[in-house]
Amino acid sequence: MKNFIFDVDGTLTPSRGRINEDFRLWFTDFCIENDVYLVTGSDNAKTVEQLGKYLCRWPVFIYNCSGSDVWAKNEHVRTDQWKLPEDAHDWLSEQLSQNDFSIRTGLHFEHRPGMCNFSIVGRNANFKQRQAWIDYEAWNGDRRRIADAFNKLFPALHATVGGETGIDIAPLGADKSQILKDFDKSKEIYFFGDKMFLGGNDYPLAKAIIDNNLGKCYTVKDWKHTWEILKTL
Repeated sequence: MKNFIFDVDGTLTPSRGRINEDFRLWFTDFCIENDVYLVTGSDNAKTVEQLGKYLCRWPVFIYNCSGSDVWAKNEHVRTDQWKLPEDAHDWLSEQLSQNDFSIRTGLHFEHRPGMCNFSIVGRNANFKQRQAWIDYEAWNGDRRRIADAFNKLFPALHATVGGETGIDIAPLGADKSQILKDFDKSKEIYFFGDKMFLGGNDYPLAKAIIDNNLGKCYTVKDWKHTWEILKTL
């Protein structure tokens, strides 16, 4: 028996987009037949919007906000009430005001249970604005730079690159790896994610799985790549 853990954005869906309909039907059956867990930096409302309420009935747990807000069968299980400290908020606000990228769309701080998502372009960005940021950052690397500097200045907190436009911030240790406390260590874990590089928000969980010999990790390019691998297992 195996436990299957999946990131959502970039792994089961396009980033912030809805799941492909053919894949949704196939993956729903997969969830019914296997022990499936989802872990994402997004809140539950966004996950349900992306995957559909019916599919969200079937995972054993859905770990939103990197595991700080937990759902099962579309019912709330538990949540963490942590808030971003004022000094960290002020430093990030300074990064926002000094950044060379010119597009600002609002909702630069999105407070979620147990974490905060920070975005230079803003969470209100439309597809064209998001793409402009993605193209800009492809050669600039601003999110990695900001996250690395943040982690040095605020050692009790931890910032990781998440999705395509944001930085996920939480207390040190309150990353995706925190979900492992719920798992039966006798069952092998298969984890799928697209941000397993150092500084990515899938990295802490992937590292914990590998370091503790708990299973296998699959770095995927997109949902099509995930589907392709699952068909071979």
